[in-house]
Parts: sequence; structure tokens; C-alpha cells
Amino acid sequence: MSDPAPARIEALPLPLAPELESALSELMRGAPPLLIFRTVAHNPRVLARMLAGGLLDRGSIPLRLRELMILRSTARCGAEYEWGVHAAIYGGKAGFTPAQLRASVHDPADAPEWAPPERLVLRLADALHERHGVDDALWAELRAAFAGDQLIELTMLAGLYHAVSYLVNVTRVPREAFAPGFPAAT
Repeated sequence: MSDPAPARIEALPLPLAPELESALSELMRGAPPLLIFRTVAHNPRVLARMLAGGLLDRGSIPLRLRELMILRSTARCGAEYEWGVHAAIYGGKAGFTPAQLRASVHDPADAPEWAPPERLVLRLADALHERHGVDDALWAELRAAFAGDQLIELTMLAGLYHAVSYLVNVTRVPREAFAPGFPAAT
């Protein structure tokens, strides 16, 4: 395996300026700031907007479905950095098995690893990635399974993590030491 390409914009070195440390301290809960945040910190305004617009709080959907949408969206965008961060930090909390983490990258939405609501989330992620929308048949299935506020949140998660994927791919944020890469296909 070849070495990854170098970062196009280097993460700011630690320690960060006090105002940046303050902005990240609540989110990171005592852990060092992630490389993505140290990279975006080159533009404090964008960092502030990014942090304010995040959807990692307790929302209208369960953690497992939120993280499944994030894993699938980042995988479809080829954003190994972001996929790995979420797999490492939230994968266990969301109860994903190693087979499910692999399936989030490589398998179709109807893979046997997934329960029916999870399959719908994967189908939504795939449709948004491929067609930037959903057809009426999928929408009817989604509406039967999820409330309107949940569908808004799921759709916004997909869009937000496409944007995050673009950022980490364009700037080539290096993988965090604790985060896995994409699992191999079987």
C-alpha cells in the first residue's frame, strides 16, 4: 500500500489560539481537537459556522440511524477520514458490528446485516448520493417508517456529510491515529 498523499492544507499546530481552543473545547470534551477542525480553523468564521451547524446532538432519530446515514454518506463520497472518525468514535456506541461497518462501505442497502429501518436509511443515502433526490415509491416507504422531522434530519445529515466529505477529500486531511480506514471488501 502506498503512502497517502500529503495534506493540501496542514492542520494548525497545537496549541491553538485561545479563541479556537475555546470554540472546540465543549465539542471535544477534553480530547485534542480533530485534524479536520484544526484544518478548518484556518478560517475561523467557517469553523464557527461548521460547529454551529452540526447535527451530532440528540436529535429526532436514534444514534444508530444517524451514524448509519453518516457512515454511508461518507463512504459513498470516498471520505475515508470522516468515515473512520465516526466508525471509531460512534461505531461502538451505535452497536455496529465489524460486519456492519464493512457493509456500510461495500454492501447494498438490502444486505442481511440490516434491519428494515436501517435498510431504508441506506436506500435514502444511496438515492441522495446517486440522484440528489428520491422517487415517489421510496418516499412513500420512508413516510410510512419515519416522521417528517426525522426525514428532514436524515436528509440534512446526508447533505452535511457530503459537504464534510468534499472538505476532507479536497484538503486531504490525514487519517486520525485512532481511526480505521475503510475495511476491505470480502
